[in-house]
Amino acid sequence: MAVDPLLKQAQGVWETLAAVPVSFPLVGGLNVVTSPASQMAPPSWAGIVVLGESAIVTAPTDRAAQVLRRILAGMPTSSLTSSEAVRAVLPVNEVLGPAVLGYVSRDGFRPVPASRSVERLAPPGHQDLMALVKSVSPEDAGESGMDEITSAAFVVRKGADVVAAAGFQAWPAAAAHLCVLTAPGERGRGLARQVASAAVAQALADGLLPQWRARPMASRNVARALGFRELGSQLSIRLDQEELRLEG
Repeated sequence: MAVDPLLKQAQGVWETLAAVPVSFPLVGGLNVVTSPASQMAPPSWAGIVVLGESAIVTAPTDRAAQVLRRILAGMPTSSLTSSEAVRAVLPVNEVLGPAVLGYVSRDGFRPVPASRSVERLAPPGHQDLMALVKSVSPEDAGESGMDEITSAAFVVRKGADVVAAAGFQAWPAAAAHLCVLTAPGERGRGLARQVASAAVAQALADGLLPQWRARPMASRNVARALGFRELGSQLSIRLDQEELRLEG
């Protein structure tokens, strides 16, 4: 079977984030490991990532890993990041996601011509960029991750105000995690595509793998317009420790 180089590169990112040796099975299925230091999920949570037809799972404790390995092995790989499917079989207190994971190669990138001037702001957080972040809801700000970018910010202004911005966080395994935010009153005008296009071009020029993690369809559509391929999904779950003891 031919190896998809983009998929292989994406899997390498999450194998690194697992923080212990683990790999995506070559032909379907999942591997579960104990990793208290995993970066695939918040501390003390379990992280599930599906890429292609395979999955890896990190658990905060050996007991959690034992339960996850036994129960998740009986599920279709495509259901592992469904919050409803996972809640139906596991003692879950809280979930984050699922989020779709998209990636783009240099050859697959489709840059978007800017109809308005895109300005580059050097890091760290520029006050005009932070004004945009503070102007939106906490949910939008958190979803965007704009206050955590390590790259320059690529922005469009309306007058003196930044109304759209994009940048990326440098992740392990040479990944560039894209972050995009548009002021609510300026959405639907193609600004997200323009600033994101500039950020992706910079990431590729830096030799990084652009990653787009999104839940809202509007965000996924921006990524698709730029040539991102949706290769998988991610779900984080906080398990009920008392119920785990009974399960074990």
